[in-house]
Amino acid sequence: MRNSMRAIVGLVALFNLALGVGFLFDPAQMGLKFFLSSLGTQGLATMRADFTAFFVTGGAFALLGAWRCRREPLLVPLSLLTIAIVGRAVSLVADGAPETAFPPMVAEAVMIAILLLGYRSFGTSAGR
Repeated sequence: MRNSMRAIVGLVALFNLALGVGFLFDPAQMGLKFFLSSLGTQGLATMRADFTAFFVTGGAFALLGAWRCRREPLLVPLSLLTIAIVGRAVSLVADGAPETAFPPMVAEAVMIAILLLGYRSFGTSAGR
């Protein structure tokens, strides 16, 4: 069970790392997939920096947790994704609920659930 969970958490990590690398090398195209458009070179730089940081950091810590079978590193992507989904929920209340709002929330909720299962699965004595 623990090895299966490591693999699934690893997939979440790789997914986030791929998103981060996508924003690093092609922020304009990745931005369109996230319903964003840049405003000149500074907008591209902001997308390249901030989105890469979010996804690479979350992915790297999820990968570290999966690789070492340790729960502590999973707190980083759990925190990032929880803040993101709360921000989306606030946006639903403040701006309305278009149908495009829900797929990213589902993806984030699934990743949060997987990471929580990994957190529980790895336990405090995991990997020792």
